[in-house]
Amino acid sequence: MAYEGEYLDGKRNGKGKEYNMFGKLEFEGEYLNGKRNGKGKEYYHGKLIFEGEFLNNLKKKGREYKNGNLEFEGEYLYNKKWNGKGYDEDANIIYELINGNGKIKEYSDNGELLFEGEYLDGKRNGKGKEYNLKGELSFEGEYLNNKKWNGKRYDEKANII
Repeated sequence: MAYEGEYLDGKRNGKGKEYNMFGKLEFEGEYLNGKRNGKGKEYYHGKLIFEGEFLNNLKKKGREYKNGNLEFEGEYLYNKKWNGKGYDEDANIIYELINGNGKIKEYSDNGELLFEGEYLDGKRNGKGKEYNLKGELSFEGEYLNNKKWNGKRYDEKANII
């Protein structure tokens, strides 16, 4: 990863940009003592996926985008969505999280749905469905403390395993 920007005492301080090994912009924003701090934007394959505030390299508050559309807006706790609203492609609110609780959808960096279900204290708790990167259902059931608890696993042909 390459960095272009301001330094102070050998650490990233001030404004700067990070590039991946292919020269594509991955982050542009503010740094303090070598960490992302302040306003910044994250990119994936040249597309904006997050803009907002960072604290000690972690997302604090901002907006996430999927395929150019607003997907989530709110606050984060340890990089996890905590307080805020999720949107569909038509900008309709489809879920709301309050203190890490509610129904949520998780997506890969490419925009594929990976999980939809219930959250409690910022973790998968309750009913939910998990999908593989091909969009196929791989698990349906209940979660407890972010782990699969009770349910059905599926293979690529939608057979219960």
